Amino acid sequence: MRLIANKLDMRTQDLLRLNPDVSRKPEANTVIIVPNKKMVSIIIDGNKKDSSKDISPEKEKKEDIVNAIDDKELQRNLLIEKLEKEFKIHEVAKGDTFFSLTRFYNVTRDELIELNLELSEGLKLGQLIKIMPIEDVFEDDNFLYKDEIKDGISIKAAIMLPFRASELDTLSSDAIFDNSKLANIVTDFYLGAEIAIDSLRRQGIQLHIDVYDTGRNSSKIRSIIEENDLDDNDVIIGPLYSEEVQYLAGKVKTPVVFPVYSKKQANFTGRRIVKTSPNKNLFRDKLLEYIEENFHDGNIVIVGDGQGDSNYNSKRIEKILESSDSISGVSIIIPENGYIKKQKFLDVLKPDMKNIVVMTTDDNVIVASAINSLISLPEFVSARVFTFDKVSAFNKVDNAKLAQLGFTYVSDEYIREDSFKSRTFNRKYLRKNGVLPSFYATKGFDITYDILMRLASGKSLKSTFDEGYSYRVESKFDYTDKLFKITENKGLFLVKYNPDLTLTRIK
Repeated sequence: MRLIANKLDMRTQDLLRLNPDVSRKPEANTVIIVPNKKMVSIIIDGNKKDSSKDISPEKEKKEDIVNAIDDKELQRNLLIEKLEKEFKIHEVAKGDTFFSLTRFYNVTRDELIELNLELSEGLKLGQLIKIMPIEDVFEDDNFLYKDEIKDGISIKAAIMLPFRASELDTLSSDAIFDNSKLANIVTDFYLGAEIAIDSLRRQGIQLHIDVYDTGRNSSKIRSIIEENDLDDNDVIIGPLYSEEVQYLAGKVKTPVVFPVYSKKQANFTGRRIVKTSPNKNLFRDKLLEYIEENFHDGNIVIVGDGQGDSNYNSKRIEKILESSDSISGVSIIIPENGYIKKQKFLDVLKPDMKNIVVMTTDDNVIVASAINSLISLPEFVSARVFTFDKVSAFNKVDNAKLAQLGFTYVSDEYIREDSFKSRTFNRKYLRKNGVLPSFYATKGFDITYDILMRLASGKSLKSTFDEGYSYRVESKFDYTDKLFKITENKGLFLVKYNPDLTLTRIK
């Protein structure tokens, strides 16, 4: 599946999400689902322009059916959203048993029945059950932001994205999406945002959304600012280019949400900018914090590549860990002739002790050789592998090998496919767009929903950041600790591979 995903210019995770019943190594003649994009209806400078020329009559008919959502499904979705504010919940699926649920969620049968009296009659397919109070899900979740909607609230927002509609108007959707990664990102993000807007409107929030096409980098942002009263908005989501965000933040008095990650965001100085993606140095700090808190008799081995960034991170990690009394030793190894031999690990790993290997390199060959060496160690030596950012080099390694080493990494995304949030969002997106959501579609939903839901409280956006962090479909938004009044998301997860290749959030 990884090779197929590469050819389609998409992530393996997204392709697997589209094909949950297909193995990672499909047999010949296996039928798989691949993404199909459509152009979206956008508003340019406040005027709606239809650029969906390639949508067939059958597609339009399907969308009409989708828009006619019956009251029963609406009530179910509202019930889910209400329950999720207080409980971890589960929708009973085919094959679920009390035994499987208690093992999976680490609760007892009596605890489940106490929260769900109807379970005394047994499990029923499609049944919504409470697993545990939300504050019990993780110990650190006692500062969760609680969604609240002020009666009669009305929100005005702008979304700014580089659709480049006038430039691409004469091309077919295949010509656009087959040749432009940016077009895929922008369209997916917007389609995800649409689902968020629809969901919030169904909850009684009045939303007025203007969508602006910013065109190529810096080509239209100035004219948009000059021709529109953007300060009339409660928030602006976008633009996508870092230069435009800096420029816009200096011209308006409303919060500007930067919806993607950029290396340049570390230099943002505008206090109105809301950075939704954590800076990369926070990934390293998150991993170090976990190691210091959880390993009191460990032997640490750091694998670097001898290059600038890797050397800096390796030395920083070594210095911090050496100051901890609980760590018995810290060693740094680097490759010889471009790869890591098994003997290098045998020289520093200790038998009958917790060995922690922290990898600070993103070199494909070094990563692959280190993983291969570690899985071939003799039985009396074992090691668990950590890294603070799962870069592409690790995506090229067989997941079975990573699982064998308990591979653990820091991520700004974590999604459980069986969660209500994930299943509800996937179902809505599939019904409206004909495909399951990509990474950027889910990100578009999460960011838009979180920002607009916070504004629905009737409070200023910045004040809601002090009231706690939030979890959406796959993102955590933690703006609680502002440095120099710069608003930056610090929401990160620590994720571990399990032997069955599933992922578990451990922090």
